[in-house]
Amino acid sequence: MKKATKFAAIALASALAVSVVSAPAANAAPACSSKTTVTMLGTIKVEIKEQFLKAVSAYNASQKCYTVKTLPDRRPLTFLQVVTPMYAAKKAPTIMYTLQEIPDMANKLMDLKNTKLAKLVPSSLLNAATIGGKVVGVPSTVEAFGLIYNKKVLDKAGVDPKKIATRDDLEAAFKKVEASGKKAVRFSAIWWSLGAHVTNMYFGNSSSTHEGRLKVLDGLAAGTKKLASDAVFKDWLATFELLKKYNSNKTQTIDATGDAEYADAVAELAKSEVGFWFMGNWAEPSLMAKAPETTDFGLMPLPISNNAKAYGNNSIAVGVPGFFLIDKVQSTPAQREGALDFLTWLYTSTKGQHFVADNVDKGGMGFIPVYKGSKVEANTFMSKDISTYVKANKAIEWINSYYPAGGQNLYGASGQKLWADKITGAEYAAEIEAAWKGATKTWRGVKK
Repeated sequence: MKKATKFAAIALASALAVSVVSAPAANAAPACSSKTTVTMLGTIKVEIKEQFLKAVSAYNASQKCYTVKTLPDRRPLTFLQVVTPMYAAKKAPTIMYTLQEIPDMANKLMDLKNTKLAKLVPSSLLNAATIGGKVVGVPSTVEAFGLIYNKKVLDKAGVDPKKIATRDDLEAAFKKVEASGKKAVRFSAIWWSLGAHVTNMYFGNSSSTHEGRLKVLDGLAAGTKKLASDAVFKDWLATFELLKKYNSNKTQTIDATGDAEYADAVAELAKSEVGFWFMGNWAEPSLMAKAPETTDFGLMPLPISNNAKAYGNNSIAVGVPGFFLIDKVQSTPAQREGALDFLTWLYTSTKGQHFVADNVDKGGMGFIPVYKGSKVEANTFMSKDISTYVKANKAIEWINSYYPAGGQNLYGASGQKLWADKITGAEYAAEIEAAWKGATKTWRGVKK
């Protein structure tokens, strides 16, 4: 798998798709004698399901050749647990959406290299979907995660998020928030957050270079990397324990999807009951739906070191959350054409762009546009914060994009045990090492 050697290229290239050229016109209506049904597995994200389905309905009404039909993704099953039996039953969806499973799916997917969409996105954002020289997916957007904060709560406590540079600074901020009568931080023990985003705070900070971070994965796969003696890992564990210590809800009941905890955390932050929440900007639509008049949400780094100059302390984690994939082995040519027509309409037509980038209260998904020529710019509070960090080259790589399929499930399960004090930090390190040992080095282009 061909990967960029420096994450700075990704960060700079993804700086919110500036409108420097006119947006391309949507595909001209193709000639067709009958309608073709194009199936898509899922609706990208549950948080924007309603908005995505409205976009699908608008597309279906815009032309007479294709009908896009969404299929339930059967959460909490993993992507491969859902899609593998569908292929076995000869009922594969035409359009799919995923990230870490792309290497597992590559031989079933259409090469999109020469499509209009692939040519409109910065090449660096295609790296995770480039397998054996073929581009088998196109990105939905870029996202970022770190500490979401409620400015109203922080102002009342006298906390300036821009002055939080170390882990000790963060604890001092937590204490000020609590002294003001509010709760300090929500730390959600949801498996997908613990497995992908929380662990990425170690892996993304483990080296200041892309190659150095990949070497950490190499060492874990070979069984030679010892996390318990790694200084960055120790710092990261200390930060984990800090979030746990000040967590506003220490008795979370976590179901298989984590939906209940997620909804409770959204409500707590939206009601200005808590100062911080470790999560990403994908939560902004839900927050805005709960507090539509609020202008007080922001996104800031989670410092994991007490050295203010340590790599990553002043940065947020930025990356592509997922790619659209098109089946090539069980779909018909007409279905593949319809899949491309829908995705092209979504990202290049003015109406589609509004569904992509408008705020949730205006019926959009609140995505940050990454396709060149977009006439509709994201203007949510967090997207502006993300733009500021990206343009300042303060972006941590999403190393979780390289995790083996199913890996984040294992890391998330171990993280839940650590969160609940069922294992120690040393035992957690051992479980992570065991989960990685023997992993196929897909991040080095090794085929399964």
